Amino acid sequence: MKHQKSSLIYIILIAMVFATIAVVFDTFPRTTVSQLEKRELASFPAFSWENVADGSFTSKVSSWFSDSEPFRDELMTLSMQIKDLIGIAPTEDNIKFHAPEPTKPAQKPKRKIRKPFDVSEDDHSETDENTLEENAKIANAGIIVVGKGESVRALMAFGGSATGGTDYAEVANYYKQTFPKVNVYCMVIPTSIAYYCPEKVKRYTNPQLPTIRNIIAHLSPTVKPVNIYFILKKHKNEDIFLRTDHHWAPLGAYYAAQTFAKIAHVPFRNLRHYERHVVHRYVGSMYGYSKDISIKNAPEDFVYYVPTEVQYTTTYTDYTINNNYQITGESKPKEGPFFYRYKDGNGGAYCTMMGSDARLTQVRTSTKNHRRLIILKDSFGNMLPGYLFYSFEEIHVIDGRYFTQDIGQYVQEHHITDILFANNIFSAYLKSTCNKYRRFIKQQAEEVKEDVKKDSIEEKPDSLVSSVTPNF
Repeated sequence: MKHQKSSLIYIILIAMVFATIAVVFDTFPRTTVSQLEKRELASFPAFSWENVADGSFTSKVSSWFSDSEPFRDELMTLSMQIKDLIGIAPTEDNIKFHAPEPTKPAQKPKRKIRKPFDVSEDDHSETDENTLEENAKIANAGIIVVGKGESVRALMAFGGSATGGTDYAEVANYYKQTFPKVNVYCMVIPTSIAYYCPEKVKRYTNPQLPTIRNIIAHLSPTVKPVNIYFILKKHKNEDIFLRTDHHWAPLGAYYAAQTFAKIAHVPFRNLRHYERHVVHRYVGSMYGYSKDISIKNAPEDFVYYVPTEVQYTTTYTDYTINNNYQITGESKPKEGPFFYRYKDGNGGAYCTMMGSDARLTQVRTSTKNHRRLIILKDSFGNMLPGYLFYSFEEIHVIDGRYFTQDIGQYVQEHHITDILFANNIFSAYLKSTCNKYRRFIKQQAEEVKEDVKKDSIEEKPDSLVSSVTPNF
């Protein structure tokens, strides 16, 4: 009798749990945006008899139902906490590289090649002494989480080869051929795994220096490389990369901008001429990507620097994009702040500079030297222009995913003197990145609305980032 009573209580409790779940999932408001994953969730599909006939309607309804459950972020956080408590971690085999393998072997260039070791710093091998050996583990989406406590750092594995990235060099060469009187520069931005990867997990990632050297080797002698690998390595013990985000930190971009200014022969001011600002308790994109609660439990300071001894005005042209990430329209130019303010704990603080990727930015400064710069960039490049207000009279920032004009006409109209390609190594490795830069030349706005689509989930804007692949 006692056993039957216990069984009845157990059945009632289980039934109550399932009933509660059914009520919550069937009647509570669906979640539309995941702050944890930094993306919009699936929406209910539009009905049509064609969709019903081919089965896509029910498939999309199923995806919507599973993707937009109520309290999605809270449930995901609870799941991560439980896994952390009982020691469940992703297996070491769960690795996904976010750079595509080369489709064909790199061909030997016909012209004379620049020496691949054309750098101003002392050459060193890429094997570094690392202090984050303890607690290294492989997390979801090819992210390596190292360290513990407040020193936790999340790194994204790089899958590119030593012969890859040649398209990036070729598109820089193409711009130099198209604009022979304009100075063209090529910067490949390393990511944090190049400097902080423990030895025992290096087999899960490829070194980045050989790829950077290969890109430099394929540049025309008339294109100026901006090799920032060694200057970042020199300062790796400073906060040049964010621990909880896949991006670099503003301080890393400061050293990169300093290197670029030296090569471009323009003035440059050190940090004494800037005002330091801090967003405390920042947790970036790697929390949502890795699904590792230790990232959330190790917030960091997002530190950025605002120039104080130069006047500048910022003008934006905002692009409208649809659910397929096609450009469907653009706003009239309007003035706005270059530096946006975020409260402590806000996970969007990386958008401090310029606020968004999906816009054309023009900065006019009080520096009168007739030097006018275009920065062709991904989201890493957002950190650079703020350090160049002392260096250029005008700075035009164009994201490689969003531009509707003929860049040839744009260069002529704005009397551009310098063009800097500034992309992180993942973006530089992608053929789609280079194809879009090529398309900027002699493109028409109406063609962009029809043809410019997101070629991969790596290329979503910061406000709509995938949960498994970072926005570059």
